[in-house]
Amino acid sequence: QVQLVESGGGLVQAGGSLRLSCAASGIRISSINAMGWYRQAPGKQRELVAGITSEGRTNYADSVKGRFTISRDNAKNTVYLQMNSLKPDDTAVYDCNGYPVRVTSWGQGTQVTVSS
Repeated sequence: QVQLVESGGGLVQAGGSLRLSCAASGIRISSINAMGWYRQAPGKQRELVAGITSEGRTNYADSVKGRFTISRDNAKNTVYLQMNSLKPDDTAVYDCNGYPVRVTSWGQGTQVTVSS
């Protein structure tokens, strides 16, 4: 059974940083073409924040370019999202999954709250 468990969220002031982790089990992330970090704010649709291919190519939503960095550690079977210069608009539940095709159902995610 494929599981993706997100962690690292929390409450932070604007301008602060957080590092999210997505630990995979039941599948090797190295076998997945691309992984993505997504977020869903209250009343809004889930959106892709950042993606990374198995070759290490990355892409970002315009709203986070220059502030967020996605990376993967195949040995640890984990995908990370380093978030710097956080803004209140970044407040959301953050999930990871395959990109653009999901590899499992959506989990609990991790809540990120940025105060002004």
